[in-house]
Amino acid sequence: MNDSSAATLLDTGLYDSLSGAVDQVAGVVVGKREQIKLAFACVLADGHLLIEDLPGVGKTTLAHALALTLGMGFQRIQFTSDLLPADILGVSIYNRDSHGFEFHPGPVFSEVLLADEVNRATPKTQSALLEAMAERQVTVDGQTHMLPEPFFVIATQNPMDMAGTFPLPDSQLDRFLMRLSLGYPDAGAERELLAGEDRKTMLSGLPARITGDEIKALQAAVRHVHASEALLDYLQALVAHTRQSGLFTSGLSPRAALALLRCARSWALIQGRDYCLPEDLQLLFPALAGHRLNPAGRNDTAGAIEEVLGAVAIP
Repeated sequence: MNDSSAATLLDTGLYDSLSGAVDQVAGVVVGKREQIKLAFACVLADGHLLIEDLPGVGKTTLAHALALTLGMGFQRIQFTSDLLPADILGVSIYNRDSHGFEFHPGPVFSEVLLADEVNRATPKTQSALLEAMAERQVTVDGQTHMLPEPFFVIATQNPMDMAGTFPLPDSQLDRFLMRLSLGYPDAGAERELLAGEDRKTMLSGLPARITGDEIKALQAAVRHVHASEALLDYLQALVAHTRQSGLFTSGLSPRAALALLRCARSWALIQGRDYCLPEDLQLLFPALAGHRLNPAGRNDTAGAIEEVLGAVAIP
């Protein structure tokens, strides 16, 4: 991030903190720098992140490294089929001394919530996160409790065809700004894993590289990244094509369009620019649209998304 164009939005110290944070996570999850930068773009866009892939490719390691590096308080929940909503949100317990109920907050009351294997829990338990992710608050026994600010959910899930999983409802999926997949490492990255330090040992000594206040400052700067009229035309054309092409059962919503714009602005800032490019939208589109779109009469979501990108010309 050495482009001086973004200096109008951020000071050098913030850039150094962000660069150091990206480098630290990339040192733990090797060979996946683009996915790591996408994860940070999700944070800067003030969204929630879903990491979906096969077991053993580094989903939880990435989520854990990201949580530690962000320098904010975090809690980890291992989602299982017997997990209850109260295990996430908290519970009201009667206090005999005060003759009233007292609310005991659950692990959701943290700045970063690491929800591991979220689709192993039942739909009822999954839905406990809906209000928290959308409104940054939870309601228990008719009382509303505000969550910390910032609040960021990093969730991992196994592929839907694996045993013991429950599909996330569309309303839950839409609360995630991005969905990423890591995939298998290339030969060089895998050799580095085999020859290097144990990942659990690395995580145990991982320091915070960026503070909550710095995250807030970066999120504020994202809102001022320039998006031209031509770029907005291109964004609208992409969204309209998902609705009109017949490739999908339903197209992207206006909320998804706004989310794509926020992602483009945060990605531009990470790249050291104070303006968005059409290429930003093209790179981000699969991560933002892949979990929101259901192909009509086919199972190849990635292929359908590539068709959209190929069909819509850049203005």
